[in-house]
Amino acid sequence: MGARILKIPEEIVNALRIPPDDVEEELYKELAIALYQRGMLSSRKASALCGLTRLQFEDLLGKRKVLRHYGDAELEEDLKYARRS
Repeated sequence: MGARILKIPEEIVNALRIPPDDVEEELYKELAIALYQRGMLSSRKASALCGLTRLQFEDLLGKRKVLRHYGDAELEEDLKYARRS
């Protein structure tokens, strides 16, 4: 399955209260946060989706007061990272 491109109608893009140069970046952040909140993406995948490091994404979640999901998968991921250091 290849990558798909989201198509957002121009009238919707124009209605956003976001500077035109920031629209794509901000929409990816919003999508990543929404998918993370719904448990559809891990924080690692969500951060990759919006082009942030995991630390930056975690900071963004904190600013938005989004509850973190931290389960066995995230623990294992963190342990693997810690063992490499």
